[in-house]
Amino acid sequence: MIRNYFKTAWRNLFRGKIFSVINIMGLAIGLTAFLLLALYIKDELSYDRFHEKADRIYRVSREFLSESGSTDLHLARVAPPYGPLIAQDFPEVERMVRMLETGITFRYGEKLFNEERVFFAEDGFFDLFTVDMVQGDPQTALKNPLTVVLSAPMAKKYFGNENPIGKMMRVNNQGEVMVTGVFEPLPAQSTMHPNVLISFASLNDDNIYGAERLRTDWGNNAFNTFLLLPKRYDPQRLTKAFPAFQNKHMGENTSKYSVLHLMKLTDIHLHSHTDSEIEPTSDIRYVYFFSAIALFILIIACINYMNLTTARSAKRAKEVGMRKVVGAQRGQLIRQFLVESWLFTVAALLVSLALVALALPFLNELAGKNLLFADLLTPTFIGIIGVVMLFTALASGSYPAFFLTAFQPIKVFKGKVATDVKKGKLQQVLVTTQFAIAVLLITCTMVVYSQMRHIQDFKLGYAKEQVVLIPAAGDSITYESVREQLLQNHGIVNVARSSRTPTGRLLDGQSAYVMRGNELQPAEAMIKGLAIDEQFIPTYQIDMAAGRNLSKTHPTDLKEGFILNETAASALGWTNPEDAIGNTFAYGDRKGQIIGVTKDFHFESLHQQVVPLVMFSHAPNFGSWSVRLAGGDTQSALGYLESVWKTRFPENPFRYEFLDDRFGALYEREQVQQTLFALFAGIAIFISCLGLLGLSMYMAELRMKEIGIRKVLGASVMGIVRLLSTDFLKLVLISIFIATPVAWWLMNTWLADFAYRITLQWWMFAIAGLAAVVIALATVSWQAMRAAVANPVDSLRDE
Repeated sequence: MIRNYFKTAWRNLFRGKIFSVINIMGLAIGLTAFLLLALYIKDELSYDRFHEKADRIYRVSREFLSESGSTDLHLARVAPPYGPLIAQDFPEVERMVRMLETGITFRYGEKLFNEERVFFAEDGFFDLFTVDMVQGDPQTALKNPLTVVLSAPMAKKYFGNENPIGKMMRVNNQGEVMVTGVFEPLPAQSTMHPNVLISFASLNDDNIYGAERLRTDWGNNAFNTFLLLPKRYDPQRLTKAFPAFQNKHMGENTSKYSVLHLMKLTDIHLHSHTDSEIEPTSDIRYVYFFSAIALFILIIACINYMNLTTARSAKRAKEVGMRKVVGAQRGQLIRQFLVESWLFTVAALLVSLALVALALPFLNELAGKNLLFADLLTPTFIGIIGVVMLFTALASGSYPAFFLTAFQPIKVFKGKVATDVKKGKLQQVLVTTQFAIAVLLITCTMVVYSQMRHIQDFKLGYAKEQVVLIPAAGDSITYESVREQLLQNHGIVNVARSSRTPTGRLLDGQSAYVMRGNELQPAEAMIKGLAIDEQFIPTYQIDMAAGRNLSKTHPTDLKEGFILNETAASALGWTNPEDAIGNTFAYGDRKGQIIGVTKDFHFESLHQQVVPLVMFSHAPNFGSWSVRLAGGDTQSALGYLESVWKTRFPENPFRYEFLDDRFGALYEREQVQQTLFALFAGIAIFISCLGLLGLSMYMAELRMKEIGIRKVLGASVMGIVRLLSTDFLKLVLISIFIATPVAWWLMNTWLADFAYRITLQWWMFAIAGLAAVVIALATVSWQAMRAAVANPVDSLRDE
């Protein structure tokens, strides 16, 4: 019997070739999109789960509160004393590991490189995290001062095929460290990817950091601190004890402005939205969005199958009737149709696997991932594919099976089945659902695109084009000499120094005081600080709202001059920027006068509001150079800049990046989401059109005699096209009505993450709805036109 089911299903597969191709391609494309998104989602959910103790590792973060209790800053890193004191006061903490990220220049022989992702790490690093050591003893590799462990690519980069163990490397042209180990790079699904690990004990050296500072420096929140807690331990117990812990070690009431939090290591990638993360994180909301899209596309593909099979039922009604007349039971007929559905699903799966293999390189390049086809062959994914196939086969084949097998033979032979098919309510619901999903995806894609365009075109308050950023080198005297040399090239307009450069977070803040009456009073607002030289404002072409820029012609400016932005002036009570000029102001241990107020400029990402900012000159904090190029022959200017750098700083490798590239990187995640939205929305629309095309073909076929009679009675071609298209158009309009409020809610939720966002406009939804109408009409009208121009003699010949 089973063999007969498959034989019949196989014959039906080839009997209606167009139907089979449309059905298989619709399912295959739907399954392809589903599997690609499933691989993407699996990758997002798998971060840091490769660590054997991942479920017990927690990161300590520090939140700073304002007087009102709102969050001023939440850092993923904490001050160095926290780790040892937590381990000391809470014996349930099994292991504590601190890490400090830095950038270092390494030299071995003639090889000189400035390395990123270098970390000072405590010797318990390899006990806490699961890292594959290629060479060296993980228990002792980071125990002694001035020892380093290299990733395998770094070892290859410096030592080639030599054995690196025991080799000495020069650091920052100041001292040497010994290589004690080599480890394999951490997987792509890790929230950190260190290139080099330096023993934390090296920081005890006063020339590097100093043991005393490690014990007492509560202000340097630059240390990643991880704790290993016991199995089945409730981390809330520790979190609740932190306020008393801080008050004990830092003074009473410390917990009113400083709050410690714990986050599980495996939650960081999708749930952490703090500042100073080791690497950029993602967002669980995108996992939800793409999970919904994957499910939507699969549902659309299943709807296609159900619609086409049901619409085609008039063609197979006589087959069902004859089988019933000769004794077939309904259960046998149901199994027959389910076997057919299973056969179509298997065929679609085979096609989709080939499409996945072809599409994966494109998706990896687009999303910056390393998704592998082999992941589909793991037991977990094989199980998922099996469940999806079963769901698809049942969902797409169940209704046709029960609908077709319910036909009474007497109705079949009287020709009443076609009428039932044309009036099928479920089909109308399915088509409406299909296009509601398509309209939803079109709208979301439009809104995401509009927001990204808004960001790109937003007036930042400074000129970001043609600005080259370089890590600072040398002292102030050397800098002035280099600057003069650089400005001799006509391709270089200006050079400036600052503690941070635009697109970076403004994390530096100190106590601010302003003169009220005859005494300095603390400012109520949290004011961020930025160290700049007198060339910073002209280099970035920032406009002044009042007062003037720092100037060397005013000797006191470099020690006592302050420049506020408009937001800071307003926060301090001066609605008119001119009123701020000349007032006494103190910031940290620095006291002087406000000499200028700039117009607001968006130093940080547009995810953040403009914050109150004070600028002042402080040479020891200058960590970056900003070089404005004239444009035109950019490569020539860069070549000159590099040649000067190598001549003046031979021990510092030349590194640079363009500010507008860094600005674009701020929104790389959103750009990827925009492209993926558009891609999969397009797939959903294509599948919907494929199903609509097949459905319109069968509907036109069912009404061929009606069309023939109408033509004989004088109906025009356009009248018949309008007749065949109207029913589908009504369903699309209903789908627009359903999808619009859902899209509005979803996009408002997504836009809430931006401090500067577009306002949702009615025309966005109107354009999305119009696009759906045009797509549907174009699909249906093509088939309707074919039916309308057919010779009525052919359809009425057997009457």
